[in-house]
Amino acid sequence: MRQQTHKRGRFTNKTVAIVAALALGGGGAAIIAANASASGDKSSGEERTLSATAGTISCPDVGQKLNAVPRQSRTEVDRNLAELDSQVAKAYQRMANKEAGTDSVLTTLQQQRTATLDRIGTAIGRSAQRPAGLEQMSACKMQQTNFAGKGRGGRGGNQQQGGGQQGGQQGGNQQQGGGQQGGQQGGNNNQGGGQQGGNQQGGGQQGGNNQGGNGGQQGNGPSPDDFVDITKVQPNVKEPDNQGGASTGSFVSECGVNEQGIRNTDNVIVAPGVGNGAHHTHDYVGNKTTNANSTNDSLAAGETTCTNGDQSTYYWPVVRVQDGTQEKDANQLGGGLEGNVGKILTPKSSTIEFKGSPVGKVTAMPRFLRIITGDAKAFTNGTANANAHWSCTGFEDRQLTDKYPICPQGSDVVRSFAFQSCWDGKNIDSANHRDHVAFAQEDGSCANGFQAIPQLVNKITYEVPAGQTYAVDGFPEQLHKPITDHDDFINVMSDQLMNQAVQCINSGQKCG
Repeated sequence: MRQQTHKRGRFTNKTVAIVAALALGGGGAAIIAANASASGDKSSGEERTLSATAGTISCPDVGQKLNAVPRQSRTEVDRNLAELDSQVAKAYQRMANKEAGTDSVLTTLQQQRTATLDRIGTAIGRSAQRPAGLEQMSACKMQQTNFAGKGRGGRGGNQQQGGGQQGGQQGGNQQQGGGQQGGQQGGNNNQGGGQQGGNQQGGGQQGGNNQGGNGGQQGNGPSPDDFVDITKVQPNVKEPDNQGGASTGSFVSECGVNEQGIRNTDNVIVAPGVGNGAHHTHDYVGNKTTNANSTNDSLAAGETTCTNGDQSTYYWPVVRVQDGTQEKDANQLGGGLEGNVGKILTPKSSTIEFKGSPVGKVTAMPRFLRIITGDAKAFTNGTANANAHWSCTGFEDRQLTDKYPICPQGSDVVRSFAFQSCWDGKNIDSANHRDHVAFAQEDGSCANGFQAIPQLVNKITYEVPAGQTYAVDGFPEQLHKPITDHDDFINVMSDQLMNQAVQCINSGQKCG
């Protein structure tokens, strides 16, 4: 894919128009125009709010419930889990294209899921006891979009919701200041009185350009109340204090920002062997060969973008601006056909750093360890596995989980991911791709049965042009909600390089 180049836009006190499209529960789409001032000031002229009852398809996440799949059954199970995702995507398209009513779409989807769940049960039943209750996960429903969650955020500390932020502080207090419940939902909305999603001028222009910016993403989000002025959010990050014996060093792999444009819509961890298993596009740095058909052997033989020879695979969903650009995937699955539209932004920077534990030493990761952080389906699943962090340069003590930040002049959008840092000491993966690793407890220690490993911290920044709506790629039914942000990692460091990283971290050095 052609590499994108961008010129830095400048924020002013002018009103910025954010245009977002919501999929309606009845099967249509509504374009909703919203004005969000970077300074927080009201826009001039008449301000009105368009309202619509919007929803998306919500199905039980079967993969997260299957934590005891025999190894010999996992390939077949993963393939059928990927088919469940494809069925939801096709149902969403039928609904958005008005091919059938909601009830008909959901009925057909349930029939398809029933057959696929039966195949999953049969595959597991050949080697172990067939899971009970699979058939109870066949039914899907329409979920309304008035979502508010508490994803995993910084440890401890207070979190204030005054600017539209909802949720995120693990173990922290939450304060509903600034009139959030009274009506300041979604960021720069100074009117109160129950307005949702920001102020809207002139009733909104459907399908055209709006003041201060271009027409937004058409089809399935984001919505105006997914954005918040970062300057209105209170600091909310607090890290645990280092204790005696803490491992205070760090190890950095310089792997670039995907200048080569290495992208695909696969997910080799969750859907190995399945093309378009992600239903959205990933950026890749590190190992250049990663796709749905990668194996441990092929990864070990792959070239890398990392300057230190780190062959690990690092991948995350792309960020796009909805400026009317037709990317090469505009008419492809995983791209425009599944609601992922607009110009793909090449990151301004990407930092891959491995850190230590505040309570002790870390042990080496095993080669080919797989870790997923965050939940690509957090909008419909709930926030138990969410780990999204959005902020702006210069404001990184303020982390958002279910909002995209509007950054002030001269500040860039920041995505950051702090991966699970505790390992069960045995497995490089697990049936649901989560149980073999865990987050540290509130004091930084690992729970019984887990040991501390180097913590991968990935920080990605973007120059988002002023006045343009942006969003992370995602499954079509997730409506591009910021809470669905996620990051994936396969450790392919040589044992020698991993041991070097561990030595640097445990001895308090900064290497790489």
